[in-house]
Amino acid sequence: MAQPQASDCPASRVQASFARQSIMALLGADLDVVEPGRVDIVLPYRADLCQQNGFLHAGISTTIADSAGGYAAYTLFEPGEDVLTSEFKMNFLAPAKGDRYVASGRVVKPGKRLSICQVEVHAYEGEQATLCVIGLLTAVRVTPR
Repeated sequence: MAQPQASDCPASRVQASFARQSIMALLGADLDVVEPGRVDIVLPYRADLCQQNGFLHAGISTTIADSAGGYAAYTLFEPGEDVLTSEFKMNFLAPAKGDRYVASGRVVKPGKRLSICQVEVHAYEGEQATLCVIGLLTAVRVTPR
């Protein structure tokens, strides 16, 4: 029986795909947790990612939330498949002010073609977390042609 290749491991596939996302490198975001159906992305505070009032810009919050949700779904896909987002809806609950931000994606309902994920972004001041964004994301399983 053949041993699984590192590329067959969902965490390895997520890490390799994440490394190809130049936007994550540009933002300074890193993977924190990669488990089946769950991914957390950490973004340290940077003043240049904030809006005029010093809060993390909504576009940056949704960017890391989108990747966390998509990769959460991707952890459940087969080798050779890929992921795209087809839709997301975000609700902003509080201004994102902190020394770091954590975007979490969790698969709520996996599917053959579409997976529904809950996404959240928390702002952390030390160990104190504030839920700033919550939303739903639909991830599409993309199969090779």
